Amino acid sequence: MQDKPAQGALPSPATYITAQSAITGLRGRDLLSTLRSVAAHSLRNPLHSVRHTLALGNQLGRVLLGETLHKPNPKDNRFTDPAWSLNPFYKRGLQAYLSWQTQVRHWIDDSGMDEDDRARAHFAFSLFNDAVSPSNTLLNPLAIKEIFNTGGNSVVRGIGNLVDDLLHNNGLPNQVTRHAFEVGRNLAVTPGSVVFRNELLELIQYRPMSEKQYAKPLLIVPPQVNKYYIFDLSPTNSFVQYALKNGLQVFMVSWRNPDVRHREWGLSSYVEAAEEALNAARSISGSREVNLVGACAGGLTIAALQGHLQAKRQLRRVSSATYLVSLLDSQLDSPATLFADEKTLEAAKRRSYQQGVLDGRDMAKVFAWMRPNDLI
Repeated sequence: MQDKPAQGALPSPATYITAQSAITGLRGRDLLSTLRSVAAHSLRNPLHSVRHTLALGNQLGRVLLGETLHKPNPKDNRFTDPAWSLNPFYKRGLQAYLSWQTQVRHWIDDSGMDEDDRARAHFAFSLFNDAVSPSNTLLNPLAIKEIFNTGGNSVVRGIGNLVDDLLHNNGLPNQVTRHAFEVGRNLAVTPGSVVFRNELLELIQYRPMSEKQYAKPLLIVPPQVNKYYIFDLSPTNSFVQYALKNGLQVFMVSWRNPDVRHREWGLSSYVEAAEEALNAARSISGSREVNLVGACAGGLTIAALQGHLQAKRQLRRVSSATYLVSLLDSQLDSPATLFADEKTLEAAKRRSYQQGVLDGRDMAKVFAWMRPNDLI
């Protein structure tokens, strides 16, 4: 479970979105409905709003006099530049912004709304407050420095990137340069070969990089929504090469890219395919046991696989299992899930079945909204 923020702590950048809530979708009308509820509550309780407005005005007056009333959240990387604390103009702008954030949070906490409504309001205003952050303008000291360092070219490049994002990436910032990477040239260059294949996957066996190898092989199961080479990005950034150089026999699952024809594939399909890959690794290596590594959804897959093997009394095939960023307990406290009512869930299921697969661009949006300040 996520730790709840301590009372009185300054708000940090929005981190409420989870993959589950982003996949099911957060409708704009839900956010507008929340804002309408907040506005209605404000009108019904004018004294409450006036009290916090006066408190905000008092703080803004002290800010204009140069007082430092708030410190940015240590986890907020938007205000690390020294100008935000040393330059009088930037210091006052930041303090005014933090004062606004604090009073909005206090207004919601003291509003008397029920717990779910307060959580929705905090979520909606966290997105709004992050959007209007003073760091999101050309007055950002880092942006000003870059303009001077590049003779204004940074603005020209930024406008070009904006136009390209609007035309080709639904308005979201591109996180990598397209066509910059090529598998086998500057990505996934560790020598290996496909030694087994079924409908859902290919099994790669990598060439040894040490004089001796351990008898028990290592089978890596990456997430189905990513590529196997997240473990083999480059010779200097490759878990595969690290394992090979330390005497491990390495096998890697490469999942097939599904399309609409494969809409009926489910967890049981992936578990069955992974079991076949495990048996292939055992047969090729001559070992009765295999060490498993699962990442993200791959971790969920090997967890289900072990349960399946346990039910068949064949769990002895697995010597060990290592989980990387694998969320086995998905009961997370997240205000975003408060917007997922039955209609939202049914719409998400219907859309998923109609499309057959979750498009990679949609998944990119999921992860972008998990860290909006960095990626949006």
